[in-house]
Amino acid sequence: MNYFILAAAILPAIILVWFIYRKDRIKPEPPAQLVKGFCWGIFSAILAIILAFPITFAWPESEPPTLIDCLYKAFCSAALPEECAKAFCLWLFLKNNKYFDEYMDGIVYAVAIGMGFAGFENILYLFGDIDNWITIGITRGLLSVPGHFAFAVLMGYYFSLWRIKGDSNSFRMMLIVPILAHGIFDFLLFYMAISELLSLILLIVFFVFLHKLRKHCSGLIKAHLKEDTLS
Repeated sequence: MNYFILAAAILPAIILVWFIYRKDRIKPEPPAQLVKGFCWGIFSAILAIILAFPITFAWPESEPPTLIDCLYKAFCSAALPEECAKAFCLWLFLKNNKYFDEYMDGIVYAVAIGMGFAGFENILYLFGDIDNWITIGITRGLLSVPGHFAFAVLMGYYFSLWRIKGDSNSFRMMLIVPILAHGIFDFLLFYMAISELLSLILLIVFFVFLHKLRKHCSGLIKAHLKEDTLS
């Protein structure tokens, strides 16, 4: 049974790595590099846990949680340490990587790291509640893993602009944009869980946000593929 749980945890992440790999048709990255990126993502998840520990305990959560509690948890305890950890590992992985030579590469490697993060996080969640692993696995496979994929696309897009064009503003955007997207994503889920009155409205807002995020990320991928075609 444990093998099924492990597969449920990492398979969605592997599928999305394969998806972005297939998108990069101009000059595909070596599969071994994607595996390394995935491993860096696992390391980034461990690093994020370490970073989040003092931030989480610096804000005692009310019972029941308030709107401010949800905002702090979403943006400060989750989005900030997680996206910073992923960005740090992306920089370490690619700073002297000879395979990073196209705009699309930033997105591909950011996704590999993001999916390593998501896969490891899934393992913790699924093995942490074995009685409900099927429900958790489906929910996270449909929401959390694609969410991390989107945050990675945002990060990778700006990472390439920073490294290839030397755009200092893109360095800031590489951190700010994924943190904002991640924070909004988590906040809507957290607050939806505690607000019965607004749950339906928040659910609608959440799915509209996901739709807009998906379309935006698709546009960023197409933009970098076009840049690589022209260069």
